[in-house]
Amino acid sequence: MTPLRQRMLEDMRLRNLSAHTQATYIDQVARFARHFGQSPDRLGPEQIRAYQLYLTDERRLAPRSIIVAIGALRFLYHVTLGRAWDPAQVLPIPKRTKTLPIVLSPEEVVRFLDAVHLPNHRMILTACYAAGLRVTEALRLTVSAIDSHRMVLRVEQGKGKKDRYVMLSPKLLELLREWWCQRRPRHWLFPSQRRDVPMTREAVERACRRAQHRSQLRKRVTPHSLRHSFAVHLLEAGTDVRTIQLLLGHDSLTTTQRYLQISTRSVCATRSPLDLLPCPGHPAAATPSDR
Repeated sequence: MTPLRQRMLEDMRLRNLSAHTQATYIDQVARFARHFGQSPDRLGPEQIRAYQLYLTDERRLAPRSIIVAIGALRFLYHVTLGRAWDPAQVLPIPKRTKTLPIVLSPEEVVRFLDAVHLPNHRMILTACYAAGLRVTEALRLTVSAIDSHRMVLRVEQGKGKKDRYVMLSPKLLELLREWWCQRRPRHWLFPSQRRDVPMTREAVERACRRAQHRSQLRKRVTPHSLRHSFAVHLLEAGTDVRTIQLLLGHDSLTTTQRYLQISTRSVCATRSPLDLLPCPGHPAAATPSDR
């Protein structure tokens, strides 16, 4: 390990960045260095600009992916190397396109979960939908996180390193009890074959892709799609936005309010003016005088 990489890892640990963020930032900086074949401490604003153009024009990466690379380079040059550049000038953040999340209908959720073959993958994805969990949160659930007396799941160190409680539905509790009787997990609720570490995110995402293919759903389904579906289905059932915000662990209510744009209870509650016409529907048949 190079001294620069070691120093950057130490800087990230001092700021308590998650292990996932640390690995992502190190990977992004390594890609940047390989692109020029030099150590990043020998590169400057001109190379950074050229790399951003490369990611945008040649790689054609989405703004979301470019923002991750920019975040890594900002940390490297501003924190670890202490360069006096203005990050906003040297490393501008591209404007993100506003897209709405993909949401499954309840029938599509059933169809998708039925297409997940392995019980451990099906159980994890069911938990993501039943409690609105991020896949990393579901994978890091422990046996002791299940509180059947209060009917809650304790999510420890979720996004932003925050703990929170989420709902534990009676049906999910029943499924988790069956799962425990079958696998007898000791610490991690969803262990890997080694049993002392949780299952990997990549394994669940692969299972998701295979299940989507088998279910023949045209929508692109990811574990996060199930979390989005959880939020929208609660909203359509009459749950208030503030409660959904707490369950999802969003810092800002604005983040949760975007589900209002795709909730049929909100979007489709108003009648179309076509339905208010005296005789809506097919145009009247043409009379001989119209021909």
